[in-house]
Amino acid sequence: MIGLTLPAGPVDVVCLAAHPDDVEIACGGTLLALADRGVRAAFLTLTGTPEREAEARAAAQAFVPGATSHFASLRDGRLPDAWQATKDALHEHAERNPAPQLVLAPRTDDAHQDHRLVGELAPTVWRDALVLHYEIPKWDGDMGRPSVYVPVPDDAARRKVALLHEHYPSQKAHDWWDDEVFLGLMRLRGMECRSRYAEGFAVTKALLDLGA
Repeated sequence: MIGLTLPAGPVDVVCLAAHPDDVEIACGGTLLALADRGVRAAFLTLTGTPEREAEARAAAQAFVPGATSHFASLRDGRLPDAWQATKDALHEHAERNPAPQLVLAPRTDDAHQDHRLVGELAPTVWRDALVLHYEIPKWDGDMGRPSVYVPVPDDAARRKVALLHEHYPSQKAHDWWDDEVFLGLMRLRGMECRSRYAEGFAVTKALLDLGA
């Protein structure tokens, strides 16, 4: 397996979510690992009630201190019907954050229509950034084959799960919301890249700079 490395120094990251908790569930471990080296994160969440938006704002600060959070307040489950509003919200976020090194967005083949649309639009808005498309465990059973893995230290993996429980109490009633789901997926992805824990991503387009 060939390793790739981000440039040294702080990383500017745009985090795109169709719903509150998408980013933290999918790549909270990656954010915690990045925070250890320095990261500036700007979150955009497309849907959510005021209560859920408050949870997401607090969670973003817990995962990446100093992170900014913006919300489009569109209808959950109806983003394809609000294609123009979704596209506009992404472009407005790009005006606030025009040159990130990294964009975290849902997979383009995600079974949930809201996730899928955000994933499809992200590379059309941030054309010069590395877009990592994250995976979200769900009832639909759409887990794919990652093409990029980010190893997550043991303490970061367990801190991710603790922060999810702490900052998203509204989701604890779901039958899939538990330590085994979150740690189990990270353990599986870790096994696939010879790490204890990892998070998996898809990359649809990347530039390999061979240097001078």
